[in-house]
Amino acid sequence: MTIARPPSVSRLLESEGGQVLLAQYGHKPTVAALRAAIEAGRAAESFDEGELLEAAAQGFAASDLPQLRPVWNLTGTVLHTNLGRAILPQAAVDAAAAAMARPVALEYDLATGKRGERDSVLREHLAELTGAPGSVLVNNNAAAVMLVLDTLAKGGEVIVSRGELIEIGGAFRMPDIMAATGAKLVEVGTTNRTHLKDYANAINENTRLIMKVHPSNFRIEGFTKDVTASELAPLAKQHGLPLVNDLGSGTLVDISRYGLPKEPTVAEAVAEGADLVTFSGDKLLGGPQAGFVVGRADLAEKLAKNPMKRALRLDKIRLAALEAVLRSYRAAARPEEAIPILAMLQRPSEEILARAKALAPLVAEALGEDWSVSVEPCRSQVGSGASPTATLPSAGLALRSVGAEEIEGLADRLRALPEPVIGRIAEGALRLDLRCLGRDEEPRFLANLASP
Repeated sequence: MTIARPPSVSRLLESEGGQVLLAQYGHKPTVAALRAAIEAGRAAESFDEGELLEAAAQGFAASDLPQLRPVWNLTGTVLHTNLGRAILPQAAVDAAAAAMARPVALEYDLATGKRGERDSVLREHLAELTGAPGSVLVNNNAAAVMLVLDTLAKGGEVIVSRGELIEIGGAFRMPDIMAATGAKLVEVGTTNRTHLKDYANAINENTRLIMKVHPSNFRIEGFTKDVTASELAPLAKQHGLPLVNDLGSGTLVDISRYGLPKEPTVAEAVAEGADLVTFSGDKLLGGPQAGFVVGRADLAEKLAKNPMKRALRLDKIRLAALEAVLRSYRAAARPEEAIPILAMLQRPSEEILARAKALAPLVAEALGEDWSVSVEPCRSQVGSGASPTATLPSAGLALRSVGAEEIEGLADRLRALPEPVIGRIAEGALRLDLRCLGRDEEPRFLANLASP
């Protein structure tokens, strides 16, 4: 019933709809929701009691939605940091769920019945996949680097090429990590050229280690020179210094098979002579967030004894998921068949184009006559600091307004769906790259798109 003046909160509370809200949400929240609905009605000069109650109910429904909920990543960035990076294999999801539901042998040796070590769960898998006998696990790669520096270089000097002093997401810089651990950074070479003699000339009695940092989130091209880990290894050994190779993203497979530039694998970094190699778990590896340190067993043992390790350790859920991921690598004839992120990277553009053509009319029907939907080629990127200048041919849908609604309004509406759809606005269109949309997911995607 529409009335000229706003109804009182008491009147709305006494109504049938008000009583339902009271029973479900309690008195104080219901009063606040009704007052907000009345204020919104005042701005719209509409005081229909049914609409006010419905607005209050919708407000509750929106507030009940979790903030961390699934979305559709159609941005064209496969490993999107803001959207959670890697999608885990189903085996890892199942393993994590089992670890959440039941006690597990986390720090318990089933063979002896005595206390065990949690990192040992993955040590055999990592040794097989990387060739490194020692390993330590922490909660991300930045933590892995911090643990290495705090254990091996506190109070001493660490030699790094100027061209490798990277900044990662959130303005987190390698020099800041070093400073936080009490290690002193010694820069050698220039931004674009560093030679082996630059490292050799910087070594003194205060030097604790030599560090190589893979510049995974940028490229320097032109008149350049860097020193490879295989060249640094003999120098480090000559002076009795550990060589640490921070791979950043880190991969267990050669991604050049997908048409991307060559990135050193973890096994290659170990074979080149690095004493310790650090890398991430939730990027090209395709697992949950984690930081790995693999290499010499004696150095790994030192890291494990650092009191900081306890503050950085992984819980049973992520360990269970990581074990399942590493088992998948060891068991699969082709990792792309077991690891979703690798499957997305190797997906042929012709296949994506065919799916885009099939989906275009269905998406157009869901959006309505105010929007045109065209199939257009595009380029996907890996994301999360991996192969930053390289892209893969892909295909997607370009949504353009033929009515009154602005393109930003459509982007807002898609993000407000039960399962938000995230694309990117470019050249007057909202673009949905379909590389990360699996064929078996299409029915659910279309149903979500048609949600009121």
